[in-house]
Amino acid sequence: QVQLVESGGGLVQAGGSLRLSCAASGRTISSYAMAWFRQAPGKERERVATITSAGGTYYADSVKGRFTISRDNAQNTMYLQMNSLKPEDTAVYYCAAAKGLGYIGSGIFDGWGQGTQVTVSS
Repeated sequence: QVQLVESGGGLVQAGGSLRLSCAASGRTISSYAMAWFRQAPGKERERVATITSAGGTYYADSVKGRFTISRDNAQNTMYLQMNSLKPEDTAVYYCAAAKGLGYIGSGIFDGWGQGTQVTVSS
């Protein structure tokens, strides 16, 4: 198991930017596929962005072109740069670690964070 702690959430106006961080401990994240999820009240959890151990990235259509996922294995940290934020991006954002893309798709995680709130005002 890897322990994950998100930070960087907050309140921002529409059009603004935030950078979320996901700090890992207990294990190095270099071999893990990592992902950001979000969940808004009354809505299903949505996978926002994924980064493989090799650095390949995937994005939900709803954030493509606005969000950028990255990882710094030396710092054992993953990031989500969020630009051009919209009110519909308001949610609790979670980071997750898994053995591979298939595990993420199957909901089998080795680590799951406690979440950080992002609120975008109109």
